[in-house]
Amino acid sequence: MGALHSEGESQAGATALLGEPGDTPLVAMIGPPNSGKTTLFNRLTGLRQKVANYPGVTVEKHVGSVQLPDYRELRLVDLPGVHGFSARTLDERITRDVLEGRMSGLRAPDALVLTVDSTRLESQLMLVEPVLELDVPTLLVLNMSDELKARGGSVDDAILADRLGVEVVRTNARLGEGLEAVREFLGRVAVRGPGQVQRNATNVPEGLALPMMDAFTERRRRVRTIVEAARFVPPRPSGPSERLDAVCLHRVWGPLVFLAVVVLVFQSIFTWAVPLMDGVDFLVSGSGEWLATTLPDTWFRSLLVHGVWSGVGSVVIFLPQILILFLFLGILEDSGYMARAAVIADRLMYRVGLQGRAFLPLLSGYACAVPAILAARTIDDERDRLATIFVTPFMTCSARLPVYALLIAAFIPNEPLLGPFMNLRAATLLGLYALGIVAAVGTAFLLKRTLLKAKAGSFLMELPPYRIPSPRSLALRLVDRSKIFLKRAGRIIFTVAIVLWALTQFPRVDAGPPHIDDSALGRMGQLIEPAIAPLGFDWRIGVGLLTSLAAREVIVGTLGTIYGVEDGSDNSMDLQAALQRDLTTGSAIGLLIFFVFALQCMSTVAVMRRETAGWKWPALQFGYMLALAYIGAFIAVRVF
Repeated sequence: MGALHSEGESQAGATALLGEPGDTPLVAMIGPPNSGKTTLFNRLTGLRQKVANYPGVTVEKHVGSVQLPDYRELRLVDLPGVHGFSARTLDERITRDVLEGRMSGLRAPDALVLTVDSTRLESQLMLVEPVLELDVPTLLVLNMSDELKARGGSVDDAILADRLGVEVVRTNARLGEGLEAVREFLGRVAVRGPGQVQRNATNVPEGLALPMMDAFTERRRRVRTIVEAARFVPPRPSGPSERLDAVCLHRVWGPLVFLAVVVLVFQSIFTWAVPLMDGVDFLVSGSGEWLATTLPDTWFRSLLVHGVWSGVGSVVIFLPQILILFLFLGILEDSGYMARAAVIADRLMYRVGLQGRAFLPLLSGYACAVPAILAARTIDDERDRLATIFVTPFMTCSARLPVYALLIAAFIPNEPLLGPFMNLRAATLLGLYALGIVAAVGTAFLLKRTLLKAKAGSFLMELPPYRIPSPRSLALRLVDRSKIFLKRAGRIIFTVAIVLWALTQFPRVDAGPPHIDDSALGRMGQLIEPAIAPLGFDWRIGVGLLTSLAAREVIVGTLGTIYGVEDGSDNSMDLQAALQRDLTTGSAIGLLIFFVFALQCMSTVAVMRRETAGWKWPALQFGYMLALAYIGAFIAVRVF
């Protein structure tokens, strides 16, 4: 299993990852969204995957290796799901550039695997023309063929293959059925080797290549002709999907179901995660104590135990809660419910002036604001796109979760609120997420009536049938997220912890380390303290707020390092106990509210500057959110 590649990966690293001509063959996987393409990719590659970023953008690329008989190997790259190559969106531009060999550090693929949802064959085959025009060996995968058959649908594979001039196979990627046929195709590509492109049996089917004018409506007519010739019988509507949609899309019951799902997620974060967090805490604290008793009493032990272990360990403990959040997001997305949530949200978003299409970028903001801002490129109207970008950082990203979890566990009692359905801590977490949504909605309402006046556009979305998520796909997603979180903790927080520890050791007086209040770090924090004192924050919190500009969760590691050094013993004071000593309940709630509103992420600011082609909007956004954060915390410390 290869190492994980994070943002900012070097050009050389990207090239080495994918290989140069003369190395292993490269096959690109392409398909419309929700076609099962990524599930098939995960099935073929297993844990032999690497995650990196396309050069020049923060969009992730997934590359994996497939082990074939006779020790042959080839590489797969999973391209973003697209409906075409118009390049109106970032995903379409990246997919087009990769396929045409114009992506820096990536050679053109030797073959393609085009995956479509066989239950929606006609609409999904709209992608076939631009793929076939590339004139490279292509395998058409009719995925979800079990569902097509179960719902009374059918298609003649042989006629479809003949009309399109490509090989056609059927699969059920979720259960791993039909994979051998895909592997046979990949085996033939591997035998030919890289750069040995053999053209499709038929280039573009007769009458399918079209001039630019009227391309969409002519193209659709010809795709329909091919599908009819292949004797495609559309499947019956999914009975379970229709019954579920009668509830999930109902004007009254739909929002209530959505609210119940959200409550379940947040209750689980503070119940299911507890045993796992206790286990991680035991490992971190136990290993720290072992190091403290094993190593000699030197500066290195102080650095390792009070600096690195207290800093990084304070954040790693919250990994189980983050994984539970991503597990639920994966289940909701793979089951098809996320598309229904977008339809429900559209009713509210239209009233505040945003497109329903903005829901998906806003939703992805719960993972990270950076890809969420890039996802706003799918919004055609420029004013709607800017409004979406501006409010996206209000969505509670996963980096805020360790901060929320730490303060809630320290200051909110673990008492039932709605019996067994929700406790006070889960309700507080839900309230923080809701507060971010309210701020986003209110800000969008204000923007769309002042700086970005525009009429909200219509919203159309094809709803996929409900499906049972693949446990394997969910597990691989969690493995990826664990790597990303741990690498982030191991790089950013590790570096910050070392720098902070060094600042606590100087200036030295009488051959001994200074008291932390008199250290360089303490003096820096005391310069900040007058500005944040009205919020009930001391200099330690001030230092944490500054370091959290690198990444929000860094404040947890910062406080762990500061209190670890300040305690000075082999067994550092528990971080929650230390916060309870120095913060009141009001100032703790104020800090929570500060993190709900403040734009504590320079990566987000940098991406927004690039997406808006200047500093005007990022500066306005940073100042506006900082003002909301300060006012909110100021009010909270006086109310609570």
